[in-house]
Amino acid sequence: MIYHLGLGSNLGSPAINLERARRLLASEGIVILRASALYRTEPVGFADQPWFLNQVLEVESELSPWEMLKTAKAIEKGMKRRAAPPNGPRVIDIDILLAGPAVVRSPSLSVPHPRLEERNFVLVPLAEIAAGAVHPVLKASIADLLRLSPDRSRVEKIEVRAKTGRRAGRGARSSPPAKKRPRSG
Repeated sequence: MIYHLGLGSNLGSPAINLERARRLLASEGIVILRASALYRTEPVGFADQPWFLNQVLEVESELSPWEMLKTAKAIEKGMKRRAAPPNGPRVIDIDILLAGPAVVRSPSLSVPHPRLEERNFVLVPLAEIAAGAVHPVLKASIADLLRLSPDRSRVEKIEVRAKTGRRAGRGARSSPPAKKRPRSG
C-alpha cells in the first residue's frame, strides 16, 4: 500500500531528528519512494514554542494502517518523544496522512488525517510530491485542498546540507568558496 506520512520536529536538532526517523522507517522495511523538501513551519494551535521542521514522505509498505501506526509510535517512543500538550513541542511526530484510498475511523486511528485540509504545514510538502493525490473523503486533489486551505500560517521551504543537517543560509555557506586566482608575477 502507498502511504503519505507527515514528519515534524521542533526540539533538539529537528533536521537530524527527521533524518533519523527516515532511517528508522526504512529499517522497518518501509520503502521511501519520495520525500519532500524540508519546510520551516509556524506552530499552529500552540504558538509559544519553536517553529517546526516538517516533511512528507511517500512510502510503500505491506503493513496495514494499524500496523503502520504501531510502527510510527514505536519509532517516536524510541526517539524519546514525551507527552506534550496538543500541538505542542516534540522531538518527532510521525502521522499517517493518507493510506492510498483507504478511510479508517476508529478511536485509535483516523485516516485521512483529521484536519489535513486545514493544515498547510502538511499540505505544502504533500503537494510538492503528490499534488494529484485525492483525499478519499473530500474527493479533492491535494493541490485543490492547498489552494482552498483557510490556513494562513507561514511555511518556508529550506535547504539542508545532507550530511550535517545544517540549514544553508544565514551563517552557513550554501556553496563552496570561490577558488583564488593565482597571482601574476
